[in-house]
Amino acid sequence: MFEPLTLMAEKVRGFAEGFFLLVPNLIAAIIFLLVVWFAAKLTKKLIAKLAARRGRPDLGNMLGSIARGFLLLLGLLFAAAIVFPTVNPGDIFATLGLGSVAIGFAFKDILQNLFAGLLLLIRRPYRRGDQIVVKEYEGTVEEIASRATLIKTYDGRRVIIPNTDIYTSPVTVNTAFPSRRDEYVVGIGYGDDIMLAIKTFTEAMRETEGVLADPAPEVLPWQLNDSTVDLKLRWWADSIRTEQVHVRAKVILAVFNAAKKASIDLPFPTTVMLIHDQTEATDGDRTKQREGWPAGDSPPQSRASLAQSSRADE
Repeated sequence: MFEPLTLMAEKVRGFAEGFFLLVPNLIAAIIFLLVVWFAAKLTKKLIAKLAARRGRPDLGNMLGSIARGFLLLLGLLFAAAIVFPTVNPGDIFATLGLGSVAIGFAFKDILQNLFAGLLLLIRRPYRRGDQIVVKEYEGTVEEIASRATLIKTYDGRRVIIPNTDIYTSPVTVNTAFPSRRDEYVVGIGYGDDIMLAIKTFTEAMRETEGVLADPAPEVLPWQLNDSTVDLKLRWWADSIRTEQVHVRAKVILAVFNAAKKASIDLPFPTTVMLIHDQTEATDGDRTKQREGWPAGDSPPQSRASLAQSSRADE
């Protein structure tokens, strides 16, 4: 009757003895993990600090995180070997190797974004602080993390774009160079002197604050519209978005004031409609009245002549 209880007590005693035998190994493993944890943390900080000195903080953070994770993984494996001496770390690595395919499929997107982010940080097509356009998003790069790139839009919102999407999509870096060109089309009247308008607008742009002298601003005759002769204004300014917007506003205001001062017409679209009541004596006479009538030698008679002929016949 008491035999099962005796067996259970023996097993509990055996577990207790085994646990107490493992206590020194557990203490050693915990101490080892603490040392590894501090070493991994120090390694991450050291890598981040060295990268920051070279002007690449995002790359340093990513490499530091990878190094820290790798050291912690190794620490766990060796701690397991300390607690259970019969466990061979090589066997654990072999088991991980067999399961790497399954792990790869399970974390496919995460690994793709990680490698894409690493390539972006190494090749550096853009960097923190650059203003870029990706698909329909435009803003300032805040951070290039392991999974995504963080962009702050011009209206104060944050957009998180996966690194894979950025790496496989066209990216416009607006601040890749210190300056970039902007342009605006202004229409003048057909009765205005085009060369005078070009000279006036060019001088107005040269005197505008923020417009660079080299390359110099220019005005080009661009198109003959229905109501205007279009002139394209082109100038260079600082590539930062704020400067681009403010300089454009200053250029438009300067050109408007210059046109007003020089009496240059800035017409709006107009439509001219010619309506004939066909009651004048010149109606139908192609030598005197041509609007709306085709060329020819036999013009039709006017209504006045037709009425006169009708009264004469009566």
